[in-house]
Amino acid sequence: MILGQDRAVDQFASAWATRKLHHAWLLAGPKGVGKASFALAAARRVLADAAGPVADLPGLGTSGDHPIVKLIAACSHPDMRWLQRLPKERGEGLARNISVKQVRELAELFDLSPAMSQWRVAVIDTIDELEPSAANALLKMLEEPPPNSIFFLVSHAPGRLLPTIRSRCRKLDFQALGDAAVTSILTAEAPDTAAAERQRIIAMAGGSAGRALAFAELDLAKLEDSASAILRQGDPTNARRSALSAELGKKGAAERYAAFLDLAPSLIAREARRLEGSPRERALEAYSRARELAGMAPRLSLDPASTVFQLGGILANVAEPPSLKR
Repeated sequence: MILGQDRAVDQFASAWATRKLHHAWLLAGPKGVGKASFALAAARRVLADAAGPVADLPGLGTSGDHPIVKLIAACSHPDMRWLQRLPKERGEGLARNISVKQVRELAELFDLSPAMSQWRVAVIDTIDELEPSAANALLKMLEEPPPNSIFFLVSHAPGRLLPTIRSRCRKLDFQALGDAAVTSILTAEAPDTAAAERQRIIAMAGGSAGRALAFAELDLAKLEDSASAILRQGDPTNARRSALSAELGKKGAAERYAAFLDLAPSLIAREARRLEGSPRERALEAYSRARELAGMAPRLSLDPASTVFQLGGILANVAEPPSLKR
């Protein structure tokens, strides 16, 4: 079940039921609202129905006992590929981008005859992370799609994609989730979270179940307190942002650092909603800057400590404009 995204589910399910469907689907929306889960559910339904028997279930439902569903769960279905960033060849973490080599290997799938049915599925999670040459290689496939093939392209920032790629896709919009949906997911996936902490996490998550789960797992309440203090009170001596950058720049803090990149813009957005006049304008400008920096940092592998310090400065500017600082 894909909570909170009924419209997207209905649109694709209706297209698949009639077999009048586009070959490329751009799944567009904020992080953590169910786009990758949708892609997986849709791939299961397509490949299971195509191999038979057809599922007598609503939406994108499939039976866990279906042999195709089991193959997909084991990552061994021969007619499906899931592209994402790979682990670095050296050191920890993931590669900066999805490489052109990965996309060319995907093309090899479509050079072969399907093994289990007439249909093949490719998921790219996320298309935002394709290196330029990989995007051009994908474009060639989208321009001349193989028969009975479906591409699910997950995107958190569709406006940044090549217009030629966007024009060859049918776009499905995924919205921020309501509190009820996030609560349901958080209760199911993190049942040990106390009720008061759950409500605080939901307020921080900004409609993203993925972000809420990360916050619950990483115990980010202290991190939010530190960032909120800078946001509301400023940081005239740089002490607060220095402490924050030292904490998140440590070895082993990669997951908390990644969570902070999501947290900082959402805190500013929440602050902007309660402000008026020039303070609100200042907060909106800070939100734009924080979102840009937070989105750029992973792609360019920016130093975590210096990135957190910069974000701390953006937070501090909401509390006190630069022109008034001594």
